[in-house]
Amino acid sequence: MSELLKTGDARDRLQSGIEPVFISSEIYRSTGYGNNHPLAIARIATVLDICENLGWLDTGGYVDSPVASFEELSKFHTPDYIQAIISEENAGIVSKESRERYKLGTMENPVFRGLFKRACTSVGGSIEAAKRAASGCTAYHPSGGTHHGQPGRASGFCYFNDLVFAILTFLALDFQRVLYVDLDAHHGDGVQDAFEQDSRVFTLSIHEKERWPYTGKVDDRGGGNARNLPVPRQFNDTEMDYLIKTAVLPLARRFNPQATVITCGADGLAGDPLSSMQLSNGCLIGAVEQLTSIAPSTVIVGGGGYNPWTLSRLWAGIWGMLNGHQLPSILPDSCENILSALECDLVDEEDVESHWLTSLADPDNPGPLRDEVKRIAEQVLGD
Repeated sequence: MSELLKTGDARDRLQSGIEPVFISSEIYRSTGYGNNHPLAIARIATVLDICENLGWLDTGGYVDSPVASFEELSKFHTPDYIQAIISEENAGIVSKESRERYKLGTMENPVFRGLFKRACTSVGGSIEAAKRAASGCTAYHPSGGTHHGQPGRASGFCYFNDLVFAILTFLALDFQRVLYVDLDAHHGDGVQDAFEQDSRVFTLSIHEKERWPYTGKVDDRGGGNARNLPVPRQFNDTEMDYLIKTAVLPLARRFNPQATVITCGADGLAGDPLSSMQLSNGCLIGAVEQLTSIAPSTVIVGGGGYNPWTLSRLWAGIWGMLNGHQLPSILPDSCENILSALECDLVDEEDVESHWLTSLADPDNPGPLRDEVKRIAEQVLGD
């Protein structure tokens, strides 16, 4: 198990009586996306099913997600763009104008029945997560993580940017320093862009270099309020542990946030079809646990992830960690049945690892600590 997972920070909070909350919705039991889309896989439903079968939702920590209103959405997104999503969904066909202006109806950002409510629910969940976390707890919203969404257009499978709304909620509650940490394999461009002129928000992103959206280079500091750590292919547990300890945590402590928002995409895990990163879920869970110790108020969301086996085990494992549970090395038959029933067009059947079906914990994936990774840490720590 990754060294970062041995801190016990979550258990310390539980012993002090601070219970985490899990925010989601039954709306995610239907994907809505077409069969040729990377998100046409079981995601949140599987996370909920695993947690329920392990007894990890029996304590009453589950909260049904609110649905954001048009007025709430308008605090970041332009009214014409919001209305375009509504109109195109109702029409059942996307106009050429909407495709060109708002990037709707493309292979990347399809319009489908139920899209608007689904996207509004994601935003509503992140707003609620920030409100709950503001009282000094950790709010977990794996249904969030649409970090590419722009004010007036869809981008990278993201229609509305729920992370922006979580941060705006903290700011509206008079938090003066909000840290955003993005552990997704893809750069959190939409969040950085939204706050690069706001000194109350500091953004950190670890992502695979030369990967879509091709932003977030190491010298990109977002007007001074961002640090980007673009990592090389085959990025391993040893290197992630190094960057968290050597760069991310020192930068976070230097900023001294009152609240932290964390995106923990599952696409950095070994076996994900849309990145070449090679992390174990124990490494990512350990990184998240370390980051929850930075500020008393924490929101954790999901993000990318296109392998349903690795994604569901990571996000269920994060909830387990927050509640002080050990990740079971052998899953009960009920969970094995859930995982065995999953399908994914982007992962060949012969590439499905046996432990994806039988265990919640991945084997550790240590590796060499490359000079390039050391240089990244040096660069982002410099003034």
